[in-house]
Amino acid sequence: MCISPTFGQKKKKPFTGMLEYNIVMRDTALRKLVPANAMRLYTNDTLTRMENFSPQLGSQTTIRHMVLNKSYLLLTVQDTVNFAIKTDLNKADTGQVISKYTYEKKWFKKKHLGMRCNRMMVDHPDFEEPIEFLYLKKHSREYLNNFEGIPGLLVKYSVVTPDGVLNYELVQKRDYMPNRDLFGVPADYRKVTFDEFMDFMFPSSQSGPGQN
Repeated sequence: MCISPTFGQKKKKPFTGMLEYNIVMRDTALRKLVPANAMRLYTNDTLTRMENFSPQLGSQTTIRHMVLNKSYLLLTVQDTVNFAIKTDLNKADTGQVISKYTYEKKWFKKKHLGMRCNRMMVDHPDFEEPIEFLYLKKHSREYLNNFEGIPGLLVKYSVVTPDGVLNYELVQKRDYMPNRDLFGVPADYRKVTFDEFMDFMFPSSQSGPGQN
């Protein structure tokens, strides 16, 4: 069992419930090409369920064990075949990737949805200028599992993607204990490794030697 140092930090208040984020392109000129999106995250403080939808890939759900650092990505292929692609994130993160994000802590807090949030100015080569991130210092960053340089749960932030910079903004926070069934892999989903999933998507040629 591997527990990351950040997750083991003291004085972090456990969170159980649901977080909903709106996602829009930061470049307003691209918003007509890339429609607004939404992301929901459910957690019981040990497991998380993250739900995304995109026009290109449709619905995607990731179920992750925060302590074991293992996950399942739930996908439906060709509208008929359901896969649960399992990943050991401890092995997936073995390579050292140098982050291009830089951080500068700012004084004074700012309110968002009635909550007092800490502030951080974040820069990246693909940002036109530094962007203000807001986060809740009392909650762990591990629920979203992103931006190691932010010591708390992000409520407003931006992410560089191949399509452009996306703005994420928390629009709803509900404190309650989600149903445990949310964090299970449905019985009609086939559990596979990523390699097994790729073999299904791109089967090797069945033609023998000399056959066209």
